[in-house]
Amino acid sequence: MRKVMHAAGLLAMMAVAALPGFSRSNPDLETFFRQRIGLSEDQIAAIRKGNPVAKALPPRVPAEVLLFGAVFIHAAPEAYFQLARNFDSLRKVPGFLALVVFTDPPQLTDLRGFAFDSNEIKALKSCQPGDCGIQMPATSIEDLHRSVDWSADDVGEQVNQLLQKRALELLLAYQREGNQALGIYNDKRDPTAVPEQFAYLLSYGNALSEREPDLYRYLLVYPRAKPANYEETFYWTRVQFGLKPTLRIVHMVSMRGSPSDPIACAIAQKQLYSSHYFQTALDLSICVREGGDPKRSGFYLIKALGSEQAGLSGAKGSMVRKAAVGRAVSNLQNSLAVIRDTLRGNQ
Repeated sequence: MRKVMHAAGLLAMMAVAALPGFSRSNPDLETFFRQRIGLSEDQIAAIRKGNPVAKALPPRVPAEVLLFGAVFIHAAPEAYFQLARNFDSLRKVPGFLALVVFTDPPQLTDLRGFAFDSNEIKALKSCQPGDCGIQMPATSIEDLHRSVDWSADDVGEQVNQLLQKRALELLLAYQREGNQALGIYNDKRDPTAVPEQFAYLLSYGNALSEREPDLYRYLLVYPRAKPANYEETFYWTRVQFGLKPTLRIVHMVSMRGSPSDPIACAIAQKQLYSSHYFQTALDLSICVREGGDPKRSGFYLIKALGSEQAGLSGAKGSMVRKAAVGRAVSNLQNSLAVIRDTLRGNQ
């Protein structure tokens, strides 16, 4: 499995997922990989043989990081569905410092451990709208200065109690109102409207709206229009990513197809909040059943990962971007290999 990468690359994944199988007898799929994704003949052959392939996709703006990855796995696709939703296993992944699934309905006690460290709390004392080291709305920044006694011995406890209260309010508001509740980050000079940013990320290539309109619509208009075969889970994580730990709140949407469907399952992990780095993010995984060759039991795991991140433009940002994307591609390829080996080992 991977540390923390997130998703877009929607054009790549959804177009592939709409096709019935991946074999020599499917020239349309090979043409797609070759012409639209830019995979070489060697890369296409590697995927067929069970070797993971990952690459970065062209971004529309410097803030976008878009990844595509695929591997064929000799296992039942239902096994991946269970693995991806096994939170006990996810907690053991290097880089995950904490992972807690919210109860239904969410409670404040679910957020024990959802906390800033001492360095973050110290930085918050001088935090101002437009100049803050943690992503948050201006109202939350103002609330910190109004509600916290920064000279008290228990300042850390005060800050984290307020953080947990606001995180719960955000999640409950999202469950009632959908994306509009995600609000605006005011930590940088240029505010980030999270709902608009997410919709822009989701629009990459218009592929999701064309290929999987139910999933596309549900991710946009949640909590309305939930399809009958969808399941959902909310969880929070504290992960070691980059130079500092990051708190995240995630909405996981899972879909299982019928045994005759070419798409065995799909899982979308939608970021609702991140304390650092990612303004918005989406991680999509689709399991496509093998078609055409009865001797090749298994499925193709296809991933599209992407995010919107600040600080990737300009001369310095371009160097940061190059290094970050290089690591992300390597991490994705490694995670596909780990998933493949795990599922093979469980056979």
